[in-house]
Amino acid sequence: MSALPADPHPPIGISLGDPAGIGPEIVVRALRARPTTRVRVYGDPRVLAATAARLGFPAVASDRIRPVMSGGVDDITAGRPNLAAARAQLASLEAATDDALAGRISALCTAPISKEWIARAGFAFPGHTEYLAHRANTTEFAMMLAGPRLRVVLATTHLSLADVPRRLTAADIARAALLAARALVRDFGVGRARVAVSGLNPHAGEAGRFGDEELRIVAPGIQDARIRLGRERVPADLSGPHPPDAVFRQAADGKFDAVVALYHDQGLIPVKLLHFDEAVNVTLGLPFVRTSPDHGTAYGIAGMGRANPSSFLAALDLAERLTARR
Repeated sequence: MSALPADPHPPIGISLGDPAGIGPEIVVRALRARPTTRVRVYGDPRVLAATAARLGFPAVASDRIRPVMSGGVDDITAGRPNLAAARAQLASLEAATDDALAGRISALCTAPISKEWIARAGFAFPGHTEYLAHRANTTEFAMMLAGPRLRVVLATTHLSLADVPRRLTAADIARAALLAARALVRDFGVGRARVAVSGLNPHAGEAGRFGDEELRIVAPGIQDARIRLGRERVPADLSGPHPPDAVFRQAADGKFDAVVALYHDQGLIPVKLLHFDEAVNVTLGLPFVRTSPDHGTAYGIAGMGRANPSSFLAALDLAERLTARR
């Protein structure tokens, strides 16, 4: 008997995240809001059924679920993280990643995990981004936060502020700028990517008066990215280092297509100020599209029917658009 042909239009995969958090609720709400979007949810069907019943919604159709059983669902209570829920979130992520790498889903949209609790289940990574890059065997990856008016790519992620000047390198900046330009052209349909790189110090160092990182690290990183983009023939204009107190407003006003931020809060504060309910986390550098909402498990409101699905809906919709472009 011959093998069945591969699905030319695979569904978007959804990992359920921590079932003790708001993941199940935002997923159920999103699926109800997008009844025609082809999806495959990786998680325990009993969790989804209980969530839908609590919200007064019809049960999620079985053809939209890929059952991932990881233990007794009776051990999982909304708002109360524990080891059972930790194992469940890890199992759903592993199964969804397996299928993403095998091409059985076209993209992966991840509901929130608890970094603390999933680590207790044996997860050895800081978060989704690093895990997915490891599974995809890539060292060139970056986090983009994308909103309607502002896109930010991070050169570094979870470092203490004191560690940033010591650990930030020109290679970090080149990698982030390169991945940003590639993604803008290939996935976001920008004809010529305008990427601004932020400075680290006030006024971008004022020619060394307020610090020399812009001269020693940032400018060489920008030049390296320019050379590599030229070799790859990616149409892009890279500029900087720009004063960080102005560049994000300029990008939001349309002067740039994306900003490379040099550390976590430098980039996330303006994104969350402008797009708290709309920002999407996109992992650049993977062989498949990966998006997620820009919020956590929100244990304090889990199970209360109050979770806002806006960011998850934005993540699901963006995954669909980016996949269509690819």
